Amino acid sequence: MNPFRFGVQLSNASSPAAWRELARKLEGQGYSTLYIPDHFDDQYGPLVACTVAAEATTTLNVGTLVLDNDYRHPVVLAKEIATLDLMSEGRFEFGLGAGWMRTDYEASGIPYDDPAVRVDRLEEALEIFRQLFTDGTATFSGDHYNVTNAVQTPMPLTAGGPKLVLGGGAKRVLTLAGRVADVVSVVPSLRAGVVGAEVAALAVPEKYDERASWIANGAVGRAIQPERQAWTTFTSVSDSPGEVYEQFSQLFGISVDDVMATPIGVVGTVESIAEQLIARRERWGFSYIVIHEGEIDAFAPVVAALNGN
Repeated sequence: MNPFRFGVQLSNASSPAAWRELARKLEGQGYSTLYIPDHFDDQYGPLVACTVAAEATTTLNVGTLVLDNDYRHPVVLAKEIATLDLMSEGRFEFGLGAGWMRTDYEASGIPYDDPAVRVDRLEEALEIFRQLFTDGTATFSGDHYNVTNAVQTPMPLTAGGPKLVLGGGAKRVLTLAGRVADVVSVVPSLRAGVVGAEVAALAVPEKYDERASWIANGAVGRAIQPERQAWTTFTSVSDSPGEVYEQFSQLFGISVDDVMATPIGVVGTVESIAEQLIARRERWGFSYIVIHEGEIDAFAPVVAALNGN
């Protein structure tokens, strides 16, 4: 099993100074990574925000969770990613996905293709990134990208490119991630393009058994197995977990038993949360836990108890 580490997903802050202070706070409390998503709603631009957070800290990783592959051509993005890996001295985690949020596509006018097409495009982009970050040049002819003798400058500091985080919840993406990613970030399937009842129904523990098997099948034969990351939607450090479980059961429309076991959330005292996370690592391999801004302080004792173990 991989040792535990913890990330926090943030979107913005009240000021540039507050953003830097948040980054330093995470570093001081032992969190591994500051992540930022990639949407067109109220959030900072992810690559600039990661750069600023890296400059404000010395050991904290920064990363994207995750960039939408459809928003940037891979040759263009490769230069930004390599530069960020270089400037952060290897502390950048390159999170990438096929895209999912329908409203982003509607607002921007970017075509919202069928999921299979988006994943095809992601696979082609990954091959271009591989060539650029490994060989310093890329030539590729596919259904979505045609690249001829593209040259990568600068080269990333990290050999082969920064740590690759692939996120998703469907079989094809998780199998792909098991095959090529350094970190597999697992979410309920977002095929519907919105967060709603369908997502909640796919958050039950049995669905995570399937997802774990897809990752394992993709990773067959790899010398180093990828980390498995659980992206949460709720955490609560509480001495009265029953009430919280009931609230989320009603919110998600799944049973209390499923809410208690699902990796999309964790509730309880510091000690019981630690026990739950250890059990989930044993069942699904989740060692990398991502929480959100409102939970940073309350969750810090859990980080202190499990970090690196």
